[in-house]
Amino acid sequence: MQKPIVIASRRSPLAVAQAKAVRAMLGRAAGLPGDSWEAAFPIKTFVTTGDRALQGSLAEVGGKGLFVKEIEMALLTGDADIAVHSMKDMPAEMPDGLVQSAVPEREDPRDAFVSLTGTPIDELPDGAIIGTSSIRRAAQLRRMRPDVEIIEFRGNVQTRLAKLERGEALGTFLAQAGLNRLGRDDVRRCPIDTDEMLPALGQGALCIQSREGDEDVLSLCRSINHETTELTTAVERAFVARLDGSCRTPMAGHAHMDGGKIRFRAEILHPDGSSHVSHEEHFDTSDVTDALAKGARFADSLLAKTPEDLRRVIGQG
Repeated sequence: MQKPIVIASRRSPLAVAQAKAVRAMLGRAAGLPGDSWEAAFPIKTFVTTGDRALQGSLAEVGGKGLFVKEIEMALLTGDADIAVHSMKDMPAEMPDGLVQSAVPEREDPRDAFVSLTGTPIDELPDGAIIGTSSIRRAAQLRRMRPDVEIIEFRGNVQTRLAKLERGEALGTFLAQAGLNRLGRDDVRRCPIDTDEMLPALGQGALCIQSREGDEDVLSLCRSINHETTELTTAVERAFVARLDGSCRTPMAGHAHMDGGKIRFRAEILHPDGSSHVSHEEHFDTSDVTDALAKGARFADSLLAKTPEDLRRVIGQG
């Protein structure tokens, strides 16, 4: 390596932990000793628009793309060479000139219900106050426990845990992957099986982004790519792109390898939890292009069975 490869990341503790994990993967792939990784792959952090806009839900302030704009601009201007994103934060389309250069192996995709007492959802008292800024999680919770009160709960992992400590809510949801990457074994939580509560599409996976045509960087990134995760997240992202999914659309889904085939389950929910539609398919694929096509066709199949009120929710009515 002739010059450092700069990694761009959000400034939150979780984002930095993810960037450091990717740096370690790249360092090992490049055959560098551990004490040289920091110099070879310096991390440059950014406070994104989404990080600054802490009032109101993501849907109200502009959607999940607000967490990647500044970082993508750093790649386009040459201020960084690689960006590390949470896959679930990625908009359906990338800017011209940028590509997904790798998808490392996925972490635990499940949601975790977090409270100071470790109480599971089905044992919450009537009328319990639960904090979440996710309209997907709110809609799913309303289906499971229509009696609870849901309040807005924005902020990073540490901020939301602090709100619980102050008693602003009895519980909240966090991604199990984020807690694992932060090493927060101290946080009392109940992981929720994906058969009980489907996660956000892309949850637990990372997206490594770089400039199109930057062959040396692309080659290095491809060395840390995990093919199964790349295929399953391609299915999920194509599904989101076909339905124009955003933070305004309560949708969930998860694709994983099951007995040599990809099992994909997804659902669309009404924000008030009053109705939902789900679909499941198993299929073979070993090619990203084919995985994208199958994800889009899956979306069409789900849309075909979606009632009119839900079609209006996702702008397909």
